[in-house]
Amino acid sequence: MALENIKLISREKPLYLPFASSKYRMSMGLNALRIEKWIEPDEYFHDELQEKEKLLENRYQEIFSSNTGSFAPQREVLALLLGHMTTHYSGLLNVTEDEVGVDGSKRCYSRRDFENSALDLCGRLVQEDFCLMAPGKNGYTLEAASLCFPSRWRLLDKMGLPMRSIHNPVPEFSDKLAAPVDRFFDYLTVARPVWRVNWSVTTDPNLYQPIRRQNPERDVLINESNAGDRIFIRCERQTLRRLSESGWILFTIKTYLDKVSTLTEYPQMALNFASLLRDLPEPVLIYKNILPFKEPLLEYLDKIGLCTTSDVGHN
Repeated sequence: MALENIKLISREKPLYLPFASSKYRMSMGLNALRIEKWIEPDEYFHDELQEKEKLLENRYQEIFSSNTGSFAPQREVLALLLGHMTTHYSGLLNVTEDEVGVDGSKRCYSRRDFENSALDLCGRLVQEDFCLMAPGKNGYTLEAASLCFPSRWRLLDKMGLPMRSIHNPVPEFSDKLAAPVDRFFDYLTVARPVWRVNWSVTTDPNLYQPIRRQNPERDVLINESNAGDRIFIRCERQTLRRLSESGWILFTIKTYLDKVSTLTEYPQMALNFASLLRDLPEPVLIYKNILPFKEPLLEYLDKIGLCTTSDVGHN
């Protein structure tokens, strides 16, 4: 299949706007995953892979990490990924027994070079990031990851930790979600993978955001007039699936950044988002670092929600 004939997903409009509910509720928000939709290559495919290469060249120790026992499960993930891409996006990768190349670029990787770091290779082949969780006496622990586009967390701070500890900074997680997450991990099957969407808002347009900032002071540079272009909706489409050979759990994370101004085409979604922001508990507002621009963001959302009469909808 020629590269020009591959239908990459359009990013002209937001793919995910998880604001159907105007009320805050702490939940996992899981959906059944159709396996052919596991990986989502879009029109930024080559740009984001090039960005990953630069990050790996300059910040490798911060982006890829693995523990010794993870080598075989990593190779299991690589086999799944190559099989999936060969089946569904055969023109994007050139796969041989010894090498994997990214079509449309000069990048070609020797599989032997990644014998004990296969997850690193996975992260270089698609836009998604990858995290591997291993079952153990303290729950599932993070044992390997290729994380080029973190959302306010550092990989080295989380390696080897169980889910409860990884999510310790998240308000209400320990009280409301820790036990359900542990149960879900125990019962997740190979045949029933799932996906979910996590969201945040940020004034930083970069995909690589390892630092969590929690500044309660008002950002004086943002007002109602420029909030739509200065603030971004950052969505993570996360998939979870059980690996058949190792029994480990694989996370993939695909990050989407869209200006808040894209909501002008979705006025009802803008109103829902405004209601949701007003409903967020203060600890969540602090955790998501929304307080510095909450008021101008609300003013902007209220304006486009009330002034736009044609609602095109969103699925």
